[in-house]
Amino acid sequence: MAAPKKLFLLDAMALVYRAYFAFSNNHRINSKGQNTSAIFGFTNTLLEVLKKENPTHIAVVFDTAAPTSRHEEFTAYKANRQEIPEDLASSIPVVVQLCEAFNIPVLSKDGYEADDIIGTLARQAEASGFETYMMTPDKDYGQLVDEHTFIYKPPRGGGKPEVLGIKEICERWEIERVEQVKDILGLMGDSVDNIPGIPGVGEKTAIALVKQFGSLENLLIATDQLKGKLKEKVEQHKELAIQSKRLATIMIDVPLDIQPEQLDRKEWNKEALRELFAELEFRRMSEQLGLVAPSVGTTEMPKPTLAKKGNPAQGSLFGDDGHVEDVEDVDVSEATPP
Repeated sequence: MAAPKKLFLLDAMALVYRAYFAFSNNHRINSKGQNTSAIFGFTNTLLEVLKKENPTHIAVVFDTAAPTSRHEEFTAYKANRQEIPEDLASSIPVVVQLCEAFNIPVLSKDGYEADDIIGTLARQAEASGFETYMMTPDKDYGQLVDEHTFIYKPPRGGGKPEVLGIKEICERWEIERVEQVKDILGLMGDSVDNIPGIPGVGEKTAIALVKQFGSLENLLIATDQLKGKLKEKVEQHKELAIQSKRLATIMIDVPLDIQPEQLDRKEWNKEALRELFAELEFRRMSEQLGLVAPSVGTTEMPKPTLAKKGNPAQGSLFGDDGHVEDVEDVDVSEATPP
């Protein structure tokens, strides 16, 4: 019997932001003054997945700077986001280089978000007999979950990762079908992506309306059943609600030049990793991966500075087991710019 095909699709920018802001009060700075927090945190997360989940197939998916159809339709889409910090922006090409050294495909496509690429690959993978895990802290991915497609939320505070299937998504949103996540987002909006929804309708009201009517479309043809200000709000902002649902809908038909079967896990480029880790001063990690011999005597490279705000200190972020210590204390579950 053939081994099960297990595909991990990593939402790169969400995970990079998450790693960076987890260190927000305690950045990791190497001897060259380079902030390696995002790179280090992402690398540690990636290694945990490779070791503990042992995927047969894997890809890391990035957004691009190019506008998408959502930006063209709604100019305020994501307009509330602050500019990416300079030291984080400079880390992104290094994360790409890191993935390439691990021989992991790096995917992106102008005009589409990482969500859309992941959604498309997840649907293709399901048809090809994969179990797919979308690694992201983003709640919007709930609409993509099915019997063979799951959200894999990275752990926080030293806990365990959460694997969310149909049952967990339906319980979280109090819905009967995962596709109703889109209806809820259409009604309540999404402040992270600056999707407006219906002004004055929050999560509780959105859930109650979807419970009662089943979908946004059913609600909009039955507004005579509503009363008072809620009826007025819904009727006044019908088009905005429809547009908001459309903006919140993850595409599953992106034209891609790669198929899930081509994302098979390959051997690392150890020389490339050795050089990159040396440049970043990830000595301990390099030792643990067997890329260099363990340090002896005084040959160990200088320990990185932990640049605490207002109180610089020296030290290592690794515990005795080699895992990052106290990286996840900051709540960065949405992994977006502040």
